Amino acid sequence: MKILGVDYGRKKIGLAMAEGSLAEPFLVVRGENPEELRKKIGQVVEKEAIDKIVVGISEGEMAKETRAFGESLGRELNIPLEFFDETLTSQDATRLSVEAGVKREKRKSFEDAFAASLMLQSYLERSQNV
Repeated sequence: MKILGVDYGRKKIGLAMAEGSLAEPFLVVRGENPEELRKKIGQVVEKEAIDKIVVGISEGEMAKETRAFGESLGRELNIPLEFFDETLTSQDATRLSVEAGVKREKRKSFEDAFAASLMLQSYLERSQNV
């Protein structure tokens, strides 16, 4: 099963992919509005033959926006979709990138995809233990 992890943001979305038990950063998509972002994710889903999407949910007001985005994405693409707690994955991604010595410019350009991979890896690990 090929799973796409989504780290939602208003202007850019980090994507990670897993086929098996290891999640990897994949891509950062950018767009001016939710419709454009959903379309770009739809293209990835089709091209990569994705079987399922896991959308990371944070806390507060952003969680409501993310849930609405994810629900419309699942309806539009007609694909199984789950939500998973992604609290602090962006901070973890930054910290781990700094510790690994990744230069700031590269870190900023790929951080969202890395955060998506941390969230998706947590999802995979929790799913295996259930």
